[in-house]
Amino acid sequence: MDMCESLFSPGFVLNEQIARQIFEVLPEQGPIMVIMDRDGNIWPSNSEEFVKLNISESFLKELCAKIDDGAEPIITQANDCSVIATQLATEQNNCGYVIIALPQYSPESTLINIDLIEMLLNQVGLIAKLIEKNNLLYEVQMKHYGVCGQSEIALN
Repeated sequence: MDMCESLFSPGFVLNEQIARQIFEVLPEQGPIMVIMDRDGNIWPSNSEEFVKLNISESFLKELCAKIDDGAEPIITQANDCSVIATQLATEQNNCGYVIIALPQYSPESTLINIDLIEMLLNQVGLIAKLIEKNNLLYEVQMKHYGVCGQSEIALN
């Protein structure tokens, strides 16, 4: 796939919109969230902190492969942080993956908070669906305006 094609693909644009909306409401000292598309493009909520975690690209690809095989959510450990990963999909698009990194969390503390983590993941999915519906509504509205505009021109 051409680089320009991927930058302007509906999935890329949707992931960027999702990331922008979600990252805006994450607390500064909160979890590090990563939106990753199916092509390996990533949007971390905090780039500097994400780099410090030293999570390799091969580790992320391995997580994605497990998710694609149907195992989700995945809860694992990478260095000294817990990592939770799941698929990010809407009704129309398989956007990729959501990865939450919890620095300094042990597997036990992650499992204690799993209900809150699952709620956060569900909210991410809901935000993605709402953004997608908004985008579809906008497209329909623009097509309608285009048809109405053409009708007015024909009448004049």
